Amino acid sequence: MPLGSAWPVPFVIDPLHLDTGAVTSFCISVLLAAMINAEAQAFVAALLGDSRVAPKDRLHFNAFLHLSLLGTICYVLGGFGWPRIMDIDSSKFKHPRTYTVITRSAGPLANLLLAGIAGSLANIIKPFWDPRVLLMVIGVNVTTALYNLIILPPLAAGVLVHELIPPGYATLRRTFWQAGPFLILALALLERLSPHGIVGPYLNPLIVAIFNFIQGL
Repeated sequence: MPLGSAWPVPFVIDPLHLDTGAVTSFCISVLLAAMINAEAQAFVAALLGDSRVAPKDRLHFNAFLHLSLLGTICYVLGGFGWPRIMDIDSSKFKHPRTYTVITRSAGPLANLLLAGIAGSLANIIKPFWDPRVLLMVIGVNVTTALYNLIILPPLAAGVLVHELIPPGYATLRRTFWQAGPFLILALALLERLSPHGIVGPYLNPLIVAIFNFIQGL
């Protein structure tokens, strides 16, 4: 679904028709999306009570340290993914289950915020410079945010489902969390192989609408 001078949204790398500019912009956008998603979770976790002294795994803004192997593969397969799962100690929260969901949801909300900032910058430089890299940042971050509606962990909606499973079902909760990333990868692969898509027909029009709204179209 071409959007003017932008690449298709969601963007998926086509190994048979590689565009160096598109792939480079996509990689930069994935790094930014993973970093802002993870750091937002860390910030909100600390804000809600899970604060730590000089945490080495938080607030370092090193995008490469936030990359998840499976999450990155998912970006390549489906145009969306997730960062390395941010470690949080829910026992430090006043309301552990509710605050855990809020913390995990901060990631995709931060992706939407970054997309908005990129959109503003794109509109500013558009008269002087081709903002295609910023348009890719918008597309990847909006896609990441919206695909967090898939009810599989570690995506935000999946965390909500995980927290709704009663604590007494510890084995089910653990299995659901461990299987989540692999099920998402399988879904991304099926989405790419299916002629009509599975969740794409429902989420992609919304992604395009938000993408165009951010651009001011």
